[in-house]
Amino acid sequence: MLYEGNGLPPNVPFSQPKNLFRYGEITIWSTQLLTGTSVIANSSFRLFSVPLSSSGQGFSQALTIGETSQKEAGRVPSGLAFDIYGVSALIGKGSAQDDTGAGFTLNGAIDTQALVQELLSLQQNAVLSWDFTQSIVDIAPLHLVGAGGGAFGSVATGNAVNSGHMNNGAANIFLYRRHPVSLPGGTTFSILLRFGSRAANVGANASFVKIALFGFYKNVIEIG
Repeated sequence: MLYEGNGLPPNVPFSQPKNLFRYGEITIWSTQLLTGTSVIANSSFRLFSVPLSSSGQGFSQALTIGETSQKEAGRVPSGLAFDIYGVSALIGKGSAQDDTGAGFTLNGAIDTQALVQELLSLQQNAVLSWDFTQSIVDIAPLHLVGAGGGAFGSVATGNAVNSGHMNNGAANIFLYRRHPVSLPGGTTFSILLRFGSRAANVGANASFVKIALFGFYKNVIEIG
């Protein structure tokens, strides 16, 4: 095949582009610990505000990868941009009143009437909201978000011992697929966990709420 002019096929640029973009799906997450016996009615808690290896959001010990993936406190790293299309929320129990004791874990079984009622109180009295510094935008009541749909699981009693587990449902994540929430690089943001006046006090052991944001990122790769 012959080409006239400069000898190159049509539409071939004379130089490489200055910027390339890398895309990929990703999840970022953050956890709020509600310490045992604390009063949470009419309270607000800010997630995604504490990075790895720092303490906060109810934790007195440093947060690890199991609690958060944030590299910068309340910020999208420069050079990255995120489009969020899904929000997920997990409610669970800790193994003690707070995280100061040895062997503290976030795996307390929700297997009694009192604990199920506490889970439902958290679920039915909380709302998630975006906080973009200049504005607050409500997302939805917590029972619609993430593993929503009501308490889900099973509890059995044998030889006077309870066994089983309940969590906050098995439904789909709350979706923004049609209109994603865009977080440009350097954006300051957080998710507020807000409770109404009828939220019961946290039980003897700590509870936790872990929020995960599902989306895709765009990373600028500079060339020359």
